[in-house]
Amino acid sequence: MATPTTFWLLSVPADPTKQDTVNKLKDKIASKTNDFAEIFPFALPDFKIGTLDQLVVLSDDLAKLDATFESLAIKISENLRQLLNDDINQWKSNLAVNDRSIDQYLRNFQWNSMKYRSDKSLRELTDMITQEVNSIDALTKNKMQNYGQVRTQLQAMQRKQTGNLAVRSLNDIVKKEHLVLDSEYLTTLLVAIPRNLEKDWIQTYELLTQMVVPRSSAKIAEDDDCALYTVTLFQRVVEEFSHKARENKFVVRDFKWDEAAMKQEKRQLAEIDASEKELWSTVLRLCKTNFGEVFSCWLHIKALRVYVESVLRYGLPPDFQAMLIKPKPKVEQKARDALNAHYAKLAGSADRKDKKGGSLQEEQLDENLQLLLGDKDYTPFVFYNLNTIV
Repeated sequence: MATPTTFWLLSVPADPTKQDTVNKLKDKIASKTNDFAEIFPFALPDFKIGTLDQLVVLSDDLAKLDATFESLAIKISENLRQLLNDDINQWKSNLAVNDRSIDQYLRNFQWNSMKYRSDKSLRELTDMITQEVNSIDALTKNKMQNYGQVRTQLQAMQRKQTGNLAVRSLNDIVKKEHLVLDSEYLTTLLVAIPRNLEKDWIQTYELLTQMVVPRSSAKIAEDDDCALYTVTLFQRVVEEFSHKARENKFVVRDFKWDEAAMKQEKRQLAEIDASEKELWSTVLRLCKTNFGEVFSCWLHIKALRVYVESVLRYGLPPDFQAMLIKPKPKVEQKARDALNAHYAKLAGSADRKDKKGGSLQEEQLDENLQLLLGDKDYTPFVFYNLNTIV
């Protein structure tokens, strides 16, 4: 499977305006001379912030929810792929959010103010989204479990129709005229004979025990591995005959003619097959819809996380610009290094003078840049990787 597309979600203080911030970063990583990425402004509402203590607690909760919702989105996408028998093209075409591809949804993300009104507190919004995802998760698990049970039952019945003549169901092979029925003394056995032992069977079956009807064996079916023969004998020697047959690698099949039971088995197989197909369609639609819902909820939680972390890092009043970055293939590291270099000053203190009156800012920036380039995980700005699944 192809590696998912890379997106980065970040926020930095306005410099001096939000639009200036976007334009300056474009010069560094999304211009003709520095063509490392695409940049999309990520608009966030003005939320009700609350107290610092509330933000700190919410920050921890959002980090956990972020990971949980990502895992759920991945799980639903995997369910969808399995339902589509690993057809990657079909799978990708079914992974959509609000009837748009994941890429288009991310590029054009807008906070859903109809569902999540910004006049509610950050905690209320978080709880609303969490409740929505928990409901979707419970419904998806229930439907997938029901489908799995029916699918398992169908596969078990289908396995009886497959395999060689030594193991598969004989209901669709054996006919009434192949058997001696309603006899007080005689019965007919069905024996699967390996193809390389057919001559041995023909030469020896009458001699395995007494009371075997001479010339009563007839071949009624064959496959690549076995041939299926009938043999008629007295009921009293069935157990002894079966034992002798096993010693000679002849497989006596456990078969009883029951026309009603055979019809019921066929009817049951048809019903379960139809039920499985209907459930498959239902679960497929559900997974497609629920993936889009969960992915949207996840991105809204991601947006809340960016907002909360930005307030905690950059202070009040909130004056920062969130952006979605799509680095171009094979130059991700160059884009990351350019980001770190451009915002290295955010890791240091304000400009100050040395004893001779010279500026220490340039020296501090050099130290910060070395730190950033040497540590792939640390950034002086709010930064999150975004898993696009595909």
